[in-house]
Amino acid sequence: MPYTKDPDAIARLSPEEYRVTQESGTERPGTGALLDNKEPGIYVDIVSGEPLFASSDKYESGCGWPSFTKPIEPAHINELRDTTHGMIRTEVRSTHGDSHLGHVFPDGPRDRGGLRYCINSASLRFIHRDEMEAEGYGDYLNQVEDI
Repeated sequence: MPYTKDPDAIARLSPEEYRVTQESGTERPGTGALLDNKEPGIYVDIVSGEPLFASSDKYESGCGWPSFTKPIEPAHINELRDTTHGMIRTEVRSTHGDSHLGHVFPDGPRDRGGLRYCINSASLRFIHRDEMEAEGYGDYLNQVEDI
C-alpha cells in the first residue's frame, strides 16, 4: 500500500487537524479524542494512512496527550531536532505524509525502552482491531493485543 501526502485527505481535515498536522500545531492537553482510547487496534497518520503506533504500546503517561513506548513501524517515523519555544526537543513526523505528530521524550517506562512518544490525537486515525484486515492493515494484527 503506497502511503503519500494525499491532497484529498488534507482537504478533508478539520481546522484543528490541519493546524496540528500541516502547521506543526499542538492540541490543548487533555482535549484529544484518542487520549483515553483503550480499544485494541492501530493508530495511522490521518493524512497518509501509514501505520504509526499499536494500542499495545499505548500507556497512560499523565502528560495530557496519547503516549506510546515505540512506533509500530520505525521507518514511518522521522525524528527531527526542534528548537522552537525556547526548548530543545525531538519532533516526530510521519515519513510519507510529513504530518507533525508530536514529540518524543526520554522519560517513558524504563522497562519498555524508556521513550515516551507524546502524540496529538488530531494527527491520528484509530483503526479498531476488528477493522484492520478490511482496511488493509492485516499484517499488523500480530502487534495488537487480543481482545
